[in-house]
Amino acid sequence: MRYVPLIGRILLCLLFLTSGLTFHFTQQAVQYAEAQGVPMASLLVPLSGILEIVGALSVIVGYRAKLGAWLLVVFLVPVTFMMHNFWAVADPMQRQIQMMMFMKNLGMLGGVLLVAYWGAGPISLDERKAQQ
Repeated sequence: MRYVPLIGRILLCLLFLTSGLTFHFTQQAVQYAEAQGVPMASLLVPLSGILEIVGALSVIVGYRAKLGAWLLVVFLVPVTFMMHNFWAVADPMQRQIQMMMFMKNLGMLGGVLLVAYWGAGPISLDERKAQQ
């Protein structure tokens, strides 16, 4: 059971890490954000990628995991409501897809809020530091 929190942290943060590394520094991501009405998208999209990468790595390795989780909260809240606003989508199929993405983000938000409250748990740099 000692490895369960580590596995959970990795699974929770894989999406943040891969998205941050592969998508948020592309022109396609900036253009999509602009189309969704994101102001200063050319600045905010790469910044959101940095939040994702730093927050995800922090949670995965368990170094200042509570702070890393709050970085992911700061990323998730505006992204969820601006990029996946299914209530404003006319096409029924696209509305359903955006609603699923919105709900996925709410689930991830729940996960990172648990880490923000409880910390990284066992097999983390935070635990190692606490034992010294």
